Amino acid sequence: MMRKLCFAMLLVFGVLHWGQAQEAKLKKAFNGKNFKGWVEPENNVWWTIDDGVLHAKSDPEKTGSILWTDKDYNDFVVQADFLYGEGTVDTGIFLREEAQQIQMGISGSLKRDMTGSPYIVGKGYPVEAEGVADILKPNEWNTIKIKAVDNIYTVWLNGQQVVTYEASDVPEEGPIGLQLHPNRDMTTSFKNIKIAELR
Repeated sequence: MMRKLCFAMLLVFGVLHWGQAQEAKLKKAFNGKNFKGWVEPENNVWWTIDDGVLHAKSDPEKTGSILWTDKDYNDFVVQADFLYGEGTVDTGIFLREEAQQIQMGISGSLKRDMTGSPYIVGKGYPVEAEGVADILKPNEWNTIKIKAVDNIYTVWLNGQQVVTYEASDVPEEGPIGLQLHPNRDMTTSFKNIKIAELR
């Protein structure tokens, strides 16, 4: 009986460990050379690549742009290093659709930095990420990690968890997008973009 119990516990531990290992296998989603794996916008004047870094810059008309993955995802983890540039930086990562976003930079509506907070169209910012002022390095590279499982979003900034949010009306799958907000004069940069599929 004891042997069976030990075996069952080892089996459960093994399954849990395997699940964690699978989640940790982030794969490179940006090769640092070209837009392979991404849908480059038509007449692209916003996104450039230089020495492994993806740069976003507003055009003179400030039309803004979204750089989407060419693949749809169900449950996933996305991680990226980001650097604020010039101007009032207002960017973020879209999750499966344009209506679900994790903010990075200055909120246009709140006029303050809301990095790590979910922005949901029609709801604004339903929750605010915690401790960001002490974690964020405004003039240096930062790392954001977002886990989307069904309708639950968990966000880490520079290795520290800052928010968990339960969304509603979430599509089952969709692409992941990087935002260059319209009506802004700004630059921002991304590198080391990685994605892990969880199902």
